[in-house]
Amino acid sequence: MTNKKTIIQVQDLKKDFYVGEITVHALKGVNLEIKEGDFIAIMGTSGSGKSTMLNILGCLDKPTSGRYMLDGVNVNELNKNQLAALRNNKLGFVFQSYNLLARTTALENVELPLYYNNEVKAKERVERAKEALHAVGLSVRMHHMPNQMSGGQQQRVAIARSLVNDPVVILADEATGNLDTRTSFEIMDLLQKLNQQGKTIVFVTHEPDIASCIPHNVVFRDGHIIREESVQNVKSAEQLLRALPVDQD
Repeated sequence: MTNKKTIIQVQDLKKDFYVGEITVHALKGVNLEIKEGDFIAIMGTSGSGKSTMLNILGCLDKPTSGRYMLDGVNVNELNKNQLAALRNNKLGFVFQSYNLLARTTALENVELPLYYNNEVKAKERVERAKEALHAVGLSVRMHHMPNQMSGGQQQRVAIARSLVNDPVVILADEATGNLDTRTSFEIMDLLQKLNQQGKTIVFVTHEPDIASCIPHNVVFRDGHIIREESVQNVKSAEQLLRALPVDQD
């Protein structure tokens, strides 16, 4: 078996916030390594540090100290413009609230990250966006606006948008948090299939039934990782879907 490439490496990561004269230690020396093809759940209660961690992994915030390597690049050494370029080229984001533009079709929403890539011409941009929508099973909704789609369909558009730049890692922040049980499992089924195709995914969640579908769980408490564990019997979201009562929406 070949050694898998390290996509994310975090060493002794600390993050402090200042509220008036009070210093809040949000992260207290975190170490984490994520390999290519990993699917990881980051868990913890509110205030545990998991959202701060995701913001740093997503290059949306910088640590107070410590080292963050993303796909071989030392993130600490980059300026604002370099960070924005790295974020756009290496990362795909999926949020709890979808973050779609309201007056823009599914296709145009998915194209958005490619507008920042000067190497991608208009025709290729459209083709790649169509491919991404096809990958999430939404080819028929290509020209629909967000308000013409269900929550689950909007989240699929968001996942297609996260895929369009072929990122090294997808960062999902409570991506099933606004969805009912059936739709949550549908989204998890899609993410499991993407992971089986080789996509590296980091998924922040507080829901144990969602975490049970993810092979590796990392649990935060009070700014520390208190537990890292491989899930012995990873649940298939497809099977969980089939087990739901037919009348449950």
